[in-house]
Amino acid sequence: MPRSREQGCRTRVCCTAMALAVATLLLPLSAAPAAPAQTLTVLHTFSGGGQDGGDPLAGVTMDAAGNLYGTTYGGGANGEGAVYKLAHKGSGWELSPLYNFAHGNGGYAPVAGITIGSDGNLYGTASKGGQFGAGTVYKLSPSPTVCKTVLCPWTETPLYQFTGGSDGGEPDAGLIFDSAGNLYGTTKSGGLAGVNGVVFELMPSGSGWTESVLHTFSIRPDGANPYSALTFDGNGNLYGTTLGGGTGFGTVYELMPSGSGWTEQVLYVFQGTNDGAYPYAGVVLDRDGNVYGAAEYEGAGGGTIFELTPSNGNWLFSVIYNPMEASLPFGTLARSSSGTLYGTFNMGGIPFSCGGEGCGAVFQLTPSNGGWVYTALYEFTGGADGGGPMGGLILDSSGNLYGTTAGLAFGPGSVFELAP
Repeated sequence: MPRSREQGCRTRVCCTAMALAVATLLLPLSAAPAAPAQTLTVLHTFSGGGQDGGDPLAGVTMDAAGNLYGTTYGGGANGEGAVYKLAHKGSGWELSPLYNFAHGNGGYAPVAGITIGSDGNLYGTASKGGQFGAGTVYKLSPSPTVCKTVLCPWTETPLYQFTGGSDGGEPDAGLIFDSAGNLYGTTKSGGLAGVNGVVFELMPSGSGWTESVLHTFSIRPDGANPYSALTFDGNGNLYGTTLGGGTGFGTVYELMPSGSGWTEQVLYVFQGTNDGAYPYAGVVLDRDGNVYGAAEYEGAGGGTIFELTPSNGNWLFSVIYNPMEASLPFGTLARSSSGTLYGTFNMGGIPFSCGGEGCGAVFQLTPSNGGWVYTALYEFTGGADGGGPMGGLILDSSGNLYGTTAGLAFGPGSVFELAP
């Protein structure tokens, strides 16, 4: 029996969200080989009560110099979350707290990670707070003088404060830029009746920013409550997911520029059966326009990894992996130039660990002979390595993966590197 939306809320991490196919095709899946040798290094373990923060729900972002940036949902000097930077120092890494959130116009409790602007500033969303209590979009700017210590706070500027009405509310997703410097994102609430969420654009305007709502969700058929960030294709179209709506189990959608507005197309409506349910993660695209994503529940096991393929104006939905040994893929997938997909599971992995639910895992899916080969790259123990990853992964040019463990049930969380 499909889970309700309340049941869809993460069993161990229930602090942020609960959480038209032409054909449904199951691609052949090769048997999972033994995991190759992988080396996991914990780059930082959060204190939870210090300025570094605690409970990183999102993954990390890397700049051109190889520095990592991220957010924590809680902790920090005020207990309302933090923004941090991790930089190489000698043979290790050193964390610098950049900003500590507090109640006020700047917002607090960031669920999403960081977007690095071409101007060197950091951009993000805070899910709560602001003037109207419905969250904010913010910018962080570095100190104009050279800092000699790691305690060198950046300056926060609220770019937009949501009212929770037609403009949206509670932004849980990260932001993306277009080539003109405009920002795009989603809110999980606000919009129609104040509850279904919106897709928005922020445009620089004089000394401030102007918000435009590109789409307001209406539950059926387009979905409701988008928790994921957006993705551009090469033609300027936007892609995303909604956690709910449609038939009640979420959707995948596309927004296309049309005249002075945007036109939405629903690519797939989840049925809550073998296809999966409640896509919390966003999507990634390949060069051919195929769309890849994850649904956190249902399927044959603990969610699904799926592909949507364009076909004569329609879209073909395929489940490319049904996880059986792990479950709850919350993070957006990462894709290498060769087409390999990387992701995390919040639960499962080592049997009987973490109260019998498993502590989660890092995995890869490699295309092979028309199917996909699944490999578990690392299974968390719940010890010093942490557990319960919720965010997605990033991949550097050397093939190293970077991500976070969410903490909560395993302490305040960590940032890790997984080297081949």
